[in-house]
Amino acid sequence: ALLLALTAAIGGDVLLPRPCAAWWEPEARALGRSVFHVPTPAECGGVPDSYALLETVRRIRDEGGDPRLLVLCVADDPTATVAPPELVHETVEAAAGEGLHLVSDETWRDTLHDPHDPVLLSPAEMLPDRVTVVTDLAGPFLPPGWPAAVARFPADGIGGGLRDRVLDVLTALGARVATPVAAAAAYALDEPGPVSERLAGAVRLHARLAAAAHRAVIAAGALALPPRAGRHLYVDLAPLRPALTAHGVGDAQELEDFLTARLGLPAPGGHRFGDDLGALRFRLSTGLFLGTADEEREQALTAPDPLELPHVNSALTLFGSALEDLR
Repeated sequence: ALLLALTAAIGGDVLLPRPCAAWWEPEARALGRSVFHVPTPAECGGVPDSYALLETVRRIRDEGGDPRLLVLCVADDPTATVAPPELVHETVEAAAGEGLHLVSDETWRDTLHDPHDPVLLSPAEMLPDRVTVVTDLAGPFLPPGWPAAVARFPADGIGGGLRDRVLDVLTALGARVATPVAAAAAYALDEPGPVSERLAGAVRLHARLAAAAHRAVIAAGALALPPRAGRHLYVDLAPLRPALTAHGVGDAQELEDFLTARLGLPAPGGHRFGDDLGALRFRLSTGLFLGTADEEREQALTAPDPLELPHVNSALTLFGSALEDLR
């Protein structure tokens, strides 16, 4: 609801990196806004290439459009990468030069697999008067399905007026956080010991799961950038296209159907994240390796070696075997 309200309050056309979080584009389109995807560089997702951004803005204006908003994600969903500071600098400078307002989705910034490498630079540290930071608390800080999020507006310049307009939109939408969830969110935002310890444990767990899944992808001859944050892996099966063609798989939707049936796990295709339909890419959630029962998930969170748990090992083995069969 926060991103929807921000998009409504800022107005104009919306620019998004390709790929991006699956829910960004539908919200903008629900408001009747034009959405333009900008390619990301080879080394990471979440932040568009600065030259591609400038070219896209020029093209939109040449065609009579009105680009105003760039949404980006330094600790990225879906690619699980972290954009290097020099790339963030270049892109933020390019966006500022074109008069764009930036929304930085920093939901996964506290889930770096290695807190010392890579370095995470928020766009708000560079351009505090033109960047609004949003964070979804469900997942990193609250149980899934507990909807609560926060936004931090610029302290100077347009920040106060933008915040007022966003509150007006949220009021019109009837977007409220339920009282019990609001209390839990306020508690979590104080970062008490139990919350911080559980988050740290979850980060270690998902880092190990992502690394194991990444090894399986590379061993099968497929491609994926090394996961650095969050709870996802973005996989490119282009090198396995001949085998997939033999199974009747020619695009991302057919790949999604094939893998979901083969793995018994959701494997959303890249087209759901703004990627090319013809590309054989999908996003894998590391949480799927933890089982479906709360007891299994809690066991993995506290186990000395979660990869040795039978249900985790079985899920990882099934995933690796499914890819190996396509070699």
